[in-house]
Amino acid sequence: MGRIIIITGKGGVGKTSLAAAHAMKSAREGKRTLLASADMAHNIGDIFGMRVGNRPVQLLPDLDGLELDPDQLLEEEFPDVARAFVRMLAGESAAGPVPDGQLLLPGLENLFSLLKLAMLHESGEYDRIIVDCAPTGETLSLLKLPELLAWYMEKFFPVGKTMVRLLSPVSRLRYHVSLPDRKAMNELEALHLRLLALQELLKDDRICSVRLVCTPERMVVEETKRSYMYLSLFRYNVDGVFINRVLPEVPDNAFLTGWRDIQKRYLDELHSVFAALPILQLPWYPREVRGQAAIGRICDEILTDPELFSLRPREENEVYVPIEGGYQLVLRIPGAEGEAVKTGCHALDLDISVGNYLRRIPLPNVLRGIQPAETSVRDGILRVSFLTGSGREERKEGGEGQ
Repeated sequence: MGRIIIITGKGGVGKTSLAAAHAMKSAREGKRTLLASADMAHNIGDIFGMRVGNRPVQLLPDLDGLELDPDQLLEEEFPDVARAFVRMLAGESAAGPVPDGQLLLPGLENLFSLLKLAMLHESGEYDRIIVDCAPTGETLSLLKLPELLAWYMEKFFPVGKTMVRLLSPVSRLRYHVSLPDRKAMNELEALHLRLLALQELLKDDRICSVRLVCTPERMVVEETKRSYMYLSLFRYNVDGVFINRVLPEVPDNAFLTGWRDIQKRYLDELHSVFAALPILQLPWYPREVRGQAAIGRICDEILTDPELFSLRPREENEVYVPIEGGYQLVLRIPGAEGEAVKTGCHALDLDISVGNYLRRIPLPNVLRGIQPAETSVRDGILRVSFLTGSGREERKEGGEGQ
């Protein structure tokens, strides 16, 4: 079973350097390793001083580099899926070829980078895949995309094939629309299954984890805390934090001492917030981190933990536990406060809103159509209680008797 490690953080904090160091360290251990960039502002080639493109190239023994190009992946490896998406969304206007692989939903093309990473993992060619991801906002949008698309497609398919069977012969004349044919629907159905598999892969803490890179600055610290909260909301496994550009103590330099004091406040805050996670600090090196020697220095001085690539156990998250008269959903959302978390229940789904992010969780059949009886957030743990059968009757009778 291979390993996938996703490196992300606010722009400019040193994500690529840490990703490259992870990859070099892995290759030094004799593991076949791929360093893949999912950030459109690719920097792998800059760091290693080599030309890297959309085909794996050897950077070092046992280490390949790859800079993912979603548009090219769409055209070369997933053209049928792209056409099916466009025709489903655009109807008759997309009856011809897909123009230059363009899709109608902004950001949808990034899905193909994730599908490519899944294909590489499934191939077994690499023992470890290290992903240099885009800044956290884009990474969050990317990682929630498989679940979001799968949710929409799950809602579409129960009626989709009936619509195609009944309306296709007359739709062009009567309704002036072009519904997807059975072949397109089959392609979409296959994609739906792949999206479900992709979700399971990315959220499987036996395989995949996310590591956050930050610097001891106010804006970066706040964004890192939010990222941890949102990644936990979508049930991603965060298993490490790297604090970059930490200034050394220089007693006779008032300028550096002042900045060191400022950094110390944020370092203390980061160590407090992420106390449950491994934390590593990197010094502010006197020269830019570029080239194999600079990356090797990080490997030798910072990434010395023999358990660096080991699977770290985490508390079970997003579980239903029996309670008197029903069930309770328990979901860890570190840093979330009660007033910032909103929940709502539809017939088939539970909506959880935290800040600007909304997640829809399909409910188990036994809970569908049941409104939450109670919701609470305490110490970063969301608890949503559902009463079923006799539990609801007892609550109703108790309320009537008051």
